[in-house]
Amino acid sequence: MPVHDIELTEIAVPDFGLPAMQPCVSGQEYTQRVAQVRARMVEEGLTHLIVYGDREHFVNLMYLTGFDPRFEEAMLILGQTGLPRLLVGNEGFDYAQKVVEIEHTCTLYQSFSLLGQWRDTSSPLRMILEDEGLEPGKRVGTVGWKSYDVRENPHPPTCIEIPAYIVDILREAVGDRRAVTNAGDIFTHPETGFRITNSADQLAVFEFGATFASQGIRNMTEQVEPGKTELAIVEEARLNGLPLSCHPVVNAGPRAPQLGSPRLRAVEIGDPFMMAIGLWGGLSARAGFVVHDESELPISIQDYVEVIVKPYYAAAVAWYETIGIGVTGGEIYTLIEEMLADHPFRMALNPGHAIHLDEWVHSGIYPRSTCRLSSGMALQLDIIPMCDDEAYFTINVEDGIALADASLRSKLSEKHPETWSRIQARRQFMHDTLGIHLKEEVLPFSNMPAVLRPYLLSPHLALRVNR
Repeated sequence: MPVHDIELTEIAVPDFGLPAMQPCVSGQEYTQRVAQVRARMVEEGLTHLIVYGDREHFVNLMYLTGFDPRFEEAMLILGQTGLPRLLVGNEGFDYAQKVVEIEHTCTLYQSFSLLGQWRDTSSPLRMILEDEGLEPGKRVGTVGWKSYDVRENPHPPTCIEIPAYIVDILREAVGDRRAVTNAGDIFTHPETGFRITNSADQLAVFEFGATFASQGIRNMTEQVEPGKTELAIVEEARLNGLPLSCHPVVNAGPRAPQLGSPRLRAVEIGDPFMMAIGLWGGLSARAGFVVHDESELPISIQDYVEVIVKPYYAAAVAWYETIGIGVTGGEIYTLIEEMLADHPFRMALNPGHAIHLDEWVHSGIYPRSTCRLSSGMALQLDIIPMCDDEAYFTINVEDGIALADASLRSKLSEKHPETWSRIQARRQFMHDTLGIHLKEEVLPFSNMPAVLRPYLLSPHLALRVNR
């Protein structure tokens, strides 16, 4: 996409609406997930899978059960047969009875409870594990939230990130340190992980969260005013209590390049400004300056739009028009690297990654990656430029999409017509107004899809392709 085809002009963004219905994943799908994971366990020679979760690192556990630990820790013990056993603390026990979506055994394990609470009822972990058949000769996979390679450990499978006392007891139970390994890739490998591709119902859940997150960002971009505090601007997002996937970010002035939480600081003319909201299934972020036009910028960076914003937006457009089923992560990385090569900024992170209930699952978009993008993937455009001259700050147009082949698109449209209607309206807006031509399998999830407003006091001005 040539930079000279990018223009800053007045753009009216339609009201894409907010959900009136909340999609969900069925109990049947959760049961199918357990069966699929058990089949993978057999393939990998694992007799048991230990899936650990806490308040922040819960998604692999929730993927199998529908249960997210709210205050404590929790752990699922999954054998090749029999009922899965969920271990929860005092405050998780009643909650689990109401939200777990699979047939299971729920066991109170009070060591997962908060400090100072009762610990006089539950059995020791070693006894629970023995009751589940963990004994010498068994092979156990642990799942927390990360996996590792030779950069961290010469023997990556033995590099385990769940609490050490659990790992110690597991190793004692099976009598062989090498028989307890990290199995996180079962869920998060960027090409084959179970959480990398999604059903129609799961994608609808993601679009639900992404819609509210992006609408919150849109509300804020339209309500930035000098003298208004960062905290007051966040109130404009109208967050409604949906679970967050990351802390809300609103930073103006000297803190703007950071990812800190908003403070009681009044925004001033000329401030750099960064904002992000992430809910389960979607995150949107934007950055720019609190000005009406370039005349309110320092003289040295009054070419901000020409030097930074337009080349960046050209790369984002190329990302949108290239992403698709069968494309490799290496192709996307090379495309963005080459488009930014002759400009005074570089990528801070991978220019895209998988997204789920957690904000970042994994990324197959890296140099020379052979990971092929496939139907069912939910992905985040995440091109974050680091400018050589810090005075230019940065720019950002981060939003989420999904990839869906004809079969998946048909299921999504039939089961979730409200979701489908928003997706189609966004596609039409991107094509007709922004000049971005998406492949048919690319489904935008944001309520300000590819809308980039670099001058926050002139929200009617945005970037587009002038073809």
